[in-house]
Amino acid sequence: MQHDKIMIIDYGSQYTQLITRRIRELKVYAEIFPYDVSEAQIKSFSPKAIILSGGPSSVYDDDAYTLSSNVLNANTPILGICYGLQLLNHNLGGKIVSKGRGEYGLAKVSFDNNNEIFKSMSSCSDVWMSHGDEVDSISDDWDKIAESDNGVVAALQYKKGPYYGVQFHPEVVHTKEGTTIISNFLFNISNCTPSWTSSNFVANSIKSIRESVGPHHNVVCGLSGGVDSSVMATLMHRAIGDRSKCIFVDHGLLRKDEADEVMGSLKDGLNLNIMKIQAEDIFLKKLDGVSDPEKKRKIIGEQFIRTFENTTKDMKNISFLAQGTLYPDVIESGGSELGPAVTIKSHHNVGGLPDDLEFELIEPLRDLFKDEVREVGAELGLPEFVLGRHPFPGPGLAVRIIGEINKERIQILQEADQIFIDTLREYNEYDKIWQAFAVLIPVKTVGVMGDSRTYENLVGLRAVTSKDGMTADWYKMPSDVLETSSNRIINEVKGVNRVVYDITSKPPGTIEWE
Repeated sequence: MQHDKIMIIDYGSQYTQLITRRIRELKVYAEIFPYDVSEAQIKSFSPKAIILSGGPSSVYDDDAYTLSSNVLNANTPILGICYGLQLLNHNLGGKIVSKGRGEYGLAKVSFDNNNEIFKSMSSCSDVWMSHGDEVDSISDDWDKIAESDNGVVAALQYKKGPYYGVQFHPEVVHTKEGTTIISNFLFNISNCTPSWTSSNFVANSIKSIRESVGPHHNVVCGLSGGVDSSVMATLMHRAIGDRSKCIFVDHGLLRKDEADEVMGSLKDGLNLNIMKIQAEDIFLKKLDGVSDPEKKRKIIGEQFIRTFENTTKDMKNISFLAQGTLYPDVIESGGSELGPAVTIKSHHNVGGLPDDLEFELIEPLRDLFKDEVREVGAELGLPEFVLGRHPFPGPGLAVRIIGEINKERIQILQEADQIFIDTLREYNEYDKIWQAFAVLIPVKTVGVMGDSRTYENLVGLRAVTSKDGMTADWYKMPSDVLETSSNRIINEVKGVNRVVYDITSKPPGTIEWE
């Protein structure tokens, strides 16, 4: 089935991925492209409309991202957001200026709600502003259709074609009626059909996997037991049956008893073709003495691949490796070619892959966010005990043990983490949280236990709420849960005498500590 598609041009905004999410939530497919998108890319993608993202530049900067003539020649509706509005105005007869005031945070805007893009909206509403430059003048080809209470032009409409611009960010939840604006642009102006659904994604993915793999090749699936790899493995099995061969690598860095749980729930519960490989010794040997988090991730990523290669040597026609890579993994690893993203951290399945990879990669979930993956999993019939699991990083406890890794430190963290998770379940908090875990911090503190001085390890507890992992808020944990977790960890885990709780959101922090 062919879907209507929205092309998002990335000018470096921190909110570009949010634009993608908001459009997909309205069941229209959206994809991000670089600012210098070519005519061939536009023709190949055949967008129903184009959205220009915000960005940190001024249109007059020497190194500013420019508006490609290919975009204006695409003969589609265009919506410019923040910097995108400024680019449209700058290139179509207007003037942008910095008046030294800017607008940041919430602002009140008055709308012409007779205009198609503001239909069914209030005449005045709160929006999220984040700009230094602003519209100074417009040509006779533009109409002003919204203004902020600071007297700044907040929206424009081009008279000669379906071009619109908003100075604020409708994709951000703080813009009270932002979803209505995006919906109006998609359905009233661009005439999109809302057909981007999990059922259609499953059908299209199965068709694509079969075409890529062909009738004779086999695929090895890297299975961790988490939501992403479980959905990926189920999708692969649905597409090619027993030619999809799952390998579960126990690298010694899993949570307590997790290997047994994975084999029980996925192999027996979902009837997947899974082979378990015990590889703790080789992983810990490779990680011996390594404390740098980027090195850890790259070592683990490469060793996963080497394990897959060694395991499949005697298997016939293994040409492909399937992974549960998601869009946030690609963005944070700087692996996207779509825009000017920087590397936040190398995910083991993206930035940690070796250059001499012997397999051809298949990543059917690569363009999805976590909540979309869960929807696909539900469509595939995965049970709630799989879909409801908190995310767990591929490198496992290696990125939750700050500093060097050894068996003693792994055991300490496994015990502390299990107590924390068990306590969350006991108090019915687990399902309210996106991700929760314990961290072993390479700091020892003085304590008093049994009238004696102790000098033992510090454990941090982390719990966040999120929708897609791109941003997250720290969870306001009830004090009795923290008290129970702390008391149990200190009393039951040998080598720990102090527990702290992390109250950092993302940004500025990441969810994981490494």
